[in-house]
Amino acid sequence: MTMRRVLGVLVGVGAVVAACAPSTTVQPAEHAASEDWPTYHRDNQRSGTATMPPVSAPSQAWHTKLDGAVYGQPLMVGGRLLAATENDTVYALDPDTGAVQWSDNLGTPMPRADLPCGNIDPLGITSTMAYDPDSGRVYALAETGGGNHTLVGISAKTGAVEVTTTVEPPSGTPIAHQQRSALTVTNGRVNIAYGGLFGDCGDYVGSVVSVRTDGTDRHDYAVPTSREAGIWAPGGAVEAAGRLLYSVGNGESTTTYDGSDSVIALAADRLDQVDVFTPSTWVDDNAHDIDLGSSSPVLVGGYVVITGKRGVAYVMKSDKLAELVSSLTICPSYGGAAVDAGTIFMPCRGAGPKAVAVDGTGTLSVRWTSPVKAPGSPTVGGGAVWVVDYDGGTLYALDEQSGAVRGQLSIGRAPHFASPTLSGPRAYVGTMDGVVGINGA
Repeated sequence: MTMRRVLGVLVGVGAVVAACAPSTTVQPAEHAASEDWPTYHRDNQRSGTATMPPVSAPSQAWHTKLDGAVYGQPLMVGGRLLAATENDTVYALDPDTGAVQWSDNLGTPMPRADLPCGNIDPLGITSTMAYDPDSGRVYALAETGGGNHTLVGISAKTGAVEVTTTVEPPSGTPIAHQQRSALTVTNGRVNIAYGGLFGDCGDYVGSVVSVRTDGTDRHDYAVPTSREAGIWAPGGAVEAAGRLLYSVGNGESTTTYDGSDSVIALAADRLDQVDVFTPSTWVDDNAHDIDLGSSSPVLVGGYVVITGKRGVAYVMKSDKLAELVSSLTICPSYGGAAVDAGTIFMPCRGAGPKAVAVDGTGTLSVRWTSPVKAPGSPTVGGGAVWVVDYDGGTLYALDEQSGAVRGQLSIGRAPHFASPTLSGPRAYVGTMDGVVGINGA
């Protein structure tokens, strides 16, 4: 039986409540299973890989229409597929049939007409949610009328809303911020990164807010710039040895360095900045909007690799970001890459993914280039690289070793940077009207 709950009024600044639950008792922890996909690209290292049967000819299993576009990557937790829409609704779907098991509407989203700029209408839940196995909750960040940003923790098992707290960015005007980067749950805390709206209008400053999973004990970090420097890449934080790595967009300064156009490392406990990498081209990057902030960093062995709008891939040591190891021009990259067996499967704007090998010395080389245009964020499973042409509405399965097309499937138009979720024998993709389930064999 489908359950639907509506969280009618979101609480005021700093409030934390349990809401819409039959009792205030927290459900027992529902720990991750081998087929779970509990966060963006499956783990906090954002590897984007899963074990699944060999892929041959993908076919549609089902297509469930929801009440809005699904920009964030769907999650798989405990046999439930979790998806959030731009209408501020979180759904649990049956992964075999697409049937709705429960849903929660978290408020009224912001219409584009009430925003200073932007290209999502309405603007509700845009980022990928994150699941916390210790509490059994999935966390979503909802934008609602008035430009409010509210973190909500929902029991993944029952759909009961258990935590609600306002988490406005620490600098600038809240309505000028958009929360697009995936949420990250680690060490009992939820981390939320902010960037700006499409068009870079208004007074926004890239920042990160962290609260405990019960919504208390807030810490935050803001890029030390006068404006911009958004943290908006869909992959969000990459966790490495107690540090959270974020890519930062361009800032306004072209004279004095302002912390923008960089990869930063924040201490996971209090969000203190402990390390940073900035390319030597930062002045030109800031002047012409060709910064690093369009893609998330990835971990390969002991290295961090980042490729942004300029198209240059930089390799740094994971424990010393300031130390540049190597670089190579690959392609302008937007979204999140996947990593498997020392190879990065990198999204390329206006093209398809490239397979980029990283050897033991941190040297990069291109193994193959996709024969099809599919600029979405790839994931890897069943010997295939799964990637979406979001404008053309086509999902491709490319051979992991050669890049050759194994199969393709029309799925309908998908949001920018769409990235397939892989679990068991299926892939799942958020679209502009819901979620599609895909059989892999």
